Amino acid sequence: MADSPNCDLTSLSPLQLFEKVTEQGEKVRALKAGKAPKDEIDAAVRRLLSLKLSYKTTTGQDYQAGLPPKDLVLINNGTTKEEDEDLVDPWNVQTSNAKGVDYDKLIVRFGSSKIDTDLINRIERATGQKPHHFLRRGIFFSHRDMDQVLDAYENKKPFYLYTGRGPSSQAMHVGHLIPFLFTKWLQEVFDVPLVIQLTDDEKYLWKDMTIEKAHEYARENVKDIIACGFDINKTFIFSDLDYLGTSAGFYKNIVKVQKHVTFNQVKGIFGFTDSDCIGKISFPAIQAAPSFSSSFPQIFNGKENIQCLIPCAIDQDPYFRMTRDVAPRIGQPKPALLHSVFFPALQGAQTKMSASDPNSSIFLTDTPKQIKTKINKHAFSGGRDTIEEHRKYGGNCDVDVSFMYLTFFLEDDDRLEQLKQAYTSGELLTGELKKVLIETMQPLVAAHQERRKQVTDEIVMQFMTPRKLAFEY
Repeated sequence: MADSPNCDLTSLSPLQLFEKVTEQGEKVRALKAGKAPKDEIDAAVRRLLSLKLSYKTTTGQDYQAGLPPKDLVLINNGTTKEEDEDLVDPWNVQTSNAKGVDYDKLIVRFGSSKIDTDLINRIERATGQKPHHFLRRGIFFSHRDMDQVLDAYENKKPFYLYTGRGPSSQAMHVGHLIPFLFTKWLQEVFDVPLVIQLTDDEKYLWKDMTIEKAHEYARENVKDIIACGFDINKTFIFSDLDYLGTSAGFYKNIVKVQKHVTFNQVKGIFGFTDSDCIGKISFPAIQAAPSFSSSFPQIFNGKENIQCLIPCAIDQDPYFRMTRDVAPRIGQPKPALLHSVFFPALQGAQTKMSASDPNSSIFLTDTPKQIKTKINKHAFSGGRDTIEEHRKYGGNCDVDVSFMYLTFFLEDDDRLEQLKQAYTSGELLTGELKKVLIETMQPLVAAHQERRKQVTDEIVMQFMTPRKLAFEY
């Protein structure tokens, strides 16, 4: 029996809602294909939109065809308490807490290690450089085997860096800069090679875009990545759609990983279903392959024993948990990882940034006026309802997005602490804090845009050409 448009959807589970949206979408397509009366099609479309809204309200995420919600009981380790409802995987980040994801719980759930003061001090001793403010402020907060990387470095053994970008849009936002800015610092202080993977194949498989568009986005994103200041003699940037067909070593490693991971394992790790295309199921092996130096024979002279260090946001960790499990079975060293926190949307740390919503973040293409308007209009405030209350009780830096953004981009520790004290005491008002952020972000974005203008197609080609880098192996 068909559902009434007025049926109670609140009693349905996320998976049941997902199935209803899918069924209604198929009904709409069938009506259109059968050239049904316009009023009948319009009614079906309204019903579809209503179901999608209910799905987003229930799950906190947009409906995506072929990507059902994960079982919340499993995600929350057997609990459904509101404070534990942090959903973190490579495609979704969801929390009900205005402060953002509980990273201490995430460390326990993922089984990684906290970056503590001892490790930060050891990095400083090894490099002779003051630790990056991303380390000092806990923006990179978790790791796997960083101590082993430091052991190797102190014993004059080589390692290399690997990070990446999924090119889902032409314009990147400031949050996308975080792993690249930190990776650039790591490359400089340790003086090591770097490979950067553009997963344009992944975006074609997951997103509603053509393969040509995914490849075009990759090329545009490369210009923003290069504009971060990477050394062309020490950095190789590659598109999966380009490189996979040219490197036997890369493809051999993909096949080795594929042979040692079962369908049940990837379903358990990534939540794939029997309805997912086989491209999604096999993709994790492609993201795993750059973790092995033999995927880049032109850089490492065919050597297979060089350890890899991967700086990334912690939502990418499932790929590399799988990789670390497989590595010993195919005779490769396990990659080490450094995990960053998530960059918050302007609307708050519990909301998700979206490339389709220009107001969810500050984009690298924004003008100074757009930056000012976005911050003033959309940046979630931790201030009080009235000036009187704010002066009396002070603001909440834990939920204030302007302060969060300053934590990422204001390098002066003393200045940041002054702002925190002034805002918390009520001395500094929300509008004044936003003004500081505007004055921080406008020149940062403008400087990036100026550097990007200098990145020619020839420079892009040089970065993306497989070649020997300035290291001997």
